[in-house]
Formats: sequence, structure tokens, C-alpha cells
Amino acid sequence: MNVELTTINKLKKITIIGVGLIGGSFAKGVKLAGLVEEVVGFGKNTKNLELAVNLGVIDSFSTDIGHAVKDSDLVFLAVPLGAMKSVLLDMKPYLSEQTIITDGGSAKSSVILSAQEVFGELPKHFVPGHPIAGKEKSGVAAAEANLYIDHRVILTPTVNTSQMSLETVKHLWTSLGANVEIMNAQQHDEIFAATSHLPHLLAYSLVDMLNEHEELGDVFKYTAGGFRDFTRIASSDAVMWRDIAVYNSDAITKWLKNYGNAIDELTKLVEHKDAEALYRLFDDAKNARDKHIVNK
Repeated sequence: MNVELTTINKLKKITIIGVGLIGGSFAKGVKLAGLVEEVVGFGKNTKNLELAVNLGVIDSFSTDIGHAVKDSDLVFLAVPLGAMKSVLLDMKPYLSEQTIITDGGSAKSSVILSAQEVFGELPKHFVPGHPIAGKEKSGVAAAEANLYIDHRVILTPTVNTSQMSLETVKHLWTSLGANVEIMNAQQHDEIFAATSHLPHLLAYSLVDMLNEHEELGDVFKYTAGGFRDFTRIASSDAVMWRDIAVYNSDAITKWLKNYGNAIDELTKLVEHKDAEALYRLFDDAKNARDKHIVNK
């Protein structure tokens, strides 16, 4: 059985549940940084896990979750939100009391609720997290040890989370070059519904609307940089974004409705050819983006 980590030293064993882009990049990063002696992967796809070993992402793997998490100092859940509860249930009997559990899910309230339903009381070594990094390419072949450099990682500890567990997870992420921020789960879900989840859903919706539209035909062969920049994120993993839409439904619905109201107002301005109001809207938006995003 593991002992409580009294100092943040090199861990003996980390288990990655879901060895794809996010989990694989975390694994590759902690291995390269010398933060752990052994990284074990778990999944159902043996070929994917074998590839992960061959690429140096993990040291070994198991398709038996009990074997994979046994004596692990830390388990990182990098699975779709819809799989979180079942994975927690499956691994629960095999966890040490001292094993730190963290995750990379894009909606935190749902993950916390799943943990509460599985464990009854939220474990003190449970540290919900969300790395704000990724690529359109998914899968372990796309994993990069430097994926998280200069990217934010949000940690949303619960009222039960121990300080040592929080500091250990924070140390791992900062050692990978990430900028770690702490906030509560509700604030996280609201912020990312507006700034990440909403744009992805809009991009998917736009591409789907134009796909083989009767009035336009094969419109995509005429698309240029603006369309491609805006819709690039519609190439992201559909399973992941389906789960985000379902498991952060309340916050996303709120911002979809707000955006719908904004589109209605914009439609009126365009329909009425209100040049002055359109200019103000575009200029205000340009100035806001230039101030807060472009120059960062």
C-alpha cells in the first residue's frame, strides 16, 4: 500500500486511463521530466496501447483495470465525460486509500458528481482538473511531451481535497510547463461554456448546415481562410464534444440562448442596413479581441 506523500518527490507509479492525445501527452511529459519511475496505461484497445509503448508514451499497459491501478500513486482519467462514472466504479475496489485521482475532463461539476455517486463521500485525494490544450488530431500518435507548455490547466478542488494532493497535481502540471489556476467547478463550467464549448458547437452547426446544402451545392471547395479558421475546431473529436454538450448542458444552453439573442440583433442590423450600428458592433468587437487575445 502506498504511503502518504509528505514531500513532492518522484512518484513510483502513475496510471493513465485513456491513452490518447491528452493522457498520452501527460504521460510522455512526466516521463521526460523524470517525475515518475513507471507509467502504466489502461484501455480496451490493445493495438493502441502497444503503439503507446512503442512510441515511448507509456512503459507498460494492462487491459485489466485492477492490475493497472494497483499500487499507483496517481491515476489520471483521460476519458470522455460519459465514461467517467463507469471508470471510477470499475477501479474503486483496487485503489489504495492514498492514491491521488485526477482527470482532464472539460466539465468539472459532472465529474465531481460522478465521484460523489461512486464513493459516497468525495475522496480527499481527488483533484478534478482540466488542461486547456489540444489539437484537431486525436489519438496517442498525436501525443507530445511539450503539449502543455504555456497552456493553462484549471484545477477545481472539492471541499474534501487535501492540500498535499492538490500540491502534488499542481507540481506535475507546472513541471510540464503549464500555468495552473485554481477555481471552483461552477465557475469553471460557466467560463468554458462561454469561451470554448459555445464556439465548438457553433462551428459544428455551421459546417453541418452548409454541408451539401441544396442552394449551395459543394460549397466547401470555395471556402477560404476565414471560413477555415472559424470552422477548424469542427474537426475535433465528436464523441468528446457530444459528452461536453450533454454534461455541461445547463451552462452551454444559457450561452447558446445568449448568442441566439445576439444573432437576432445582428440580423436586424443587417436587414435594416444600419451601417452606423454595424460599424460600432464590429469596431467594439475588434478592439476587445485586439486587447484581450491578439496581443497575448
